[in-house]
Amino acid sequence: MAKRKHPILTVIIVLAIAIVILGGMMTFILSFFGNNSKISFGEKIGVILIQGTITDAGTILMELDRFRRNRGIKAIILRIDSPGGGVGPSQEIYREVLRTRKEKKVIASLGSVAASGGYYVAASADKIMANGGTITGSIGVLMEFVRFQDLLKKIGVSLEVMKSGEYKDLGSPHREMSEREKMLIQNLLSDIQDQFVRAVADGRSLPIEKVEEIADGRIFSGAEAMKLGLVDELGNFQDAVNLAKQLSGIRGEPVLVYPKRSRPGLWDILFRSASESFAKMLEQRLNTKVLYEWDGYLQ
Repeated sequence: MAKRKHPILTVIIVLAIAIVILGGMMTFILSFFGNNSKISFGEKIGVILIQGTITDAGTILMELDRFRRNRGIKAIILRIDSPGGGVGPSQEIYREVLRTRKEKKVIASLGSVAASGGYYVAASADKIMANGGTITGSIGVLMEFVRFQDLLKKIGVSLEVMKSGEYKDLGSPHREMSEREKMLIQNLLSDIQDQFVRAVADGRSLPIEKVEEIADGRIFSGAEAMKLGLVDELGNFQDAVNLAKQLSGIRGEPVLVYPKRSRPGLWDILFRSASESFAKMLEQRLNTKVLYEWDGYLQ
C-alpha cells in the first residue's frame, strides 16, 4: 500500500529551509554593511559631528571605531564646529583618528569655528578643508583660576586647610598663589603646549619651528590658515564630500551615513537643556582645568 503524503509537513520543511537561508543571508549582509547604517546600493561616507566644547571623547571614539570597522564605509568626514575644550579628550580623539587613517581616509571639514582643541583634532586628519572665514588656530593651552578670598572676608567666613605637602592645595580659590606655585603651573602649561605643537607639526608635516612661530594662541581665518599650511583647501561641507570621494576612489554619488543619536524630547529642548547648559557653564568656570580652548568664544 502506497504511503500517504503529508503536504502540510512538506510546506513547513520548505519554509524552515527558506528561513534558515534568508537568515544566513541577512547575517552576512549586516556583518558587511554594519549594524549602525542603512543598507543602500551607493558607496558610503561616514560623517561624525564634533560640535561645541570638547568635554568628553567617549561618543566620538565609539563612532570612529564603528565607522572604521564598517566595511561599507569608504571614508570618514569630521565636521568640526568647536572652540576646543579639555586637553585629554582632544588628545584621545586625535590618537583615534590617526589609528583610523591606517584603514580609511579621514577628512576634516571646518565650520564656523575650529580653534584650539577643535584644530588639534583636525590636525590628525589626512586633509583639512575650511571656509575662508572659518575661525581656526588658537594653538595654545589655557588654565583659569577663580579666587574667593575677598568674598569670604566680606561675609565673615574663613577656611583652614590641613595638607600633607606644600603644593597639595595649589590653585586653591581661597588664597593667592606664590611665585613658586605660579612657576610650577607655567612649567606644566609649557609641557602641554609642547605636546600641542608636536601634534600639529606631525599631523600637518610641518617643521616644529614653523608651528612654534604661530603657537601663541592667536586665531586665523581659514584663508590665513591655508597660507600657513594649517589648512589644505578652502571649501564648504560639500567640497569636503567631493574630496573624500576623490581620495577614497568612490564613483558616483555617495551615501552619507551619520551615527545614530537619541533625539531630545520637548521637555529636554525647552527646560532641561537650558538648565544643564547653565550648570555646565558654571562648572567649567569654577573648576580649574587645563584646556585646549579658545577663551574668546561665547558659548
